Amino acid sequence: MIRRPVAWVVAVVLFAEAFGLAALNWFLGVVVDRQDMSLAGLDPHMMSVSSKVGGIVFGLYFALCGLVALLVALRDRPPAGLGRVLLISAAVVHGMLGAFTWGLVGWTAFLFMVLVLALIVLLLMTYDRPAGPADAAAPEGGRGGDGTPVSSPPAPTTP
Repeated sequence: MIRRPVAWVVAVVLFAEAFGLAALNWFLGVVVDRQDMSLAGLDPHMMSVSSKVGGIVFGLYFALCGLVALLVALRDRPPAGLGRVLLISAAVVHGMLGAFTWGLVGWTAFLFMVLVLALIVLLLMTYDRPAGPADAAAPEGGRGGDGTPVSSPPAPTTP
């Protein structure tokens, strides 16, 4: 099946992205701190600290989304509750970042964001319908295994 490998790939990509985003924001914070220049009257130290904190927060967010994908891969069950919400929000974030990176960074960053978005959506869609006894009892077309129509039991009558 394709579900588990997709979940593994999504987990690895989100963990790598979490580390890369946190490291990039930390580096930018160090650059701003060493530059010792003001941008429109803002305190350079405050800009440095906020860049580092923002990188840590977004890194932890993507790491948590990667943890959800890792649990999906290990358990081979669909994400539920908060995990599903986290993956959907990560897909939305990647869609928005993809739209922004097209104009600001270039088409290669856009393609990376769209690829991650597609992987997250594929992960969510492959686990969309649970295959269980309810699906086996009522196959497509409304017919049983022997070709006879599947119907509900008769309604009880009162004496």
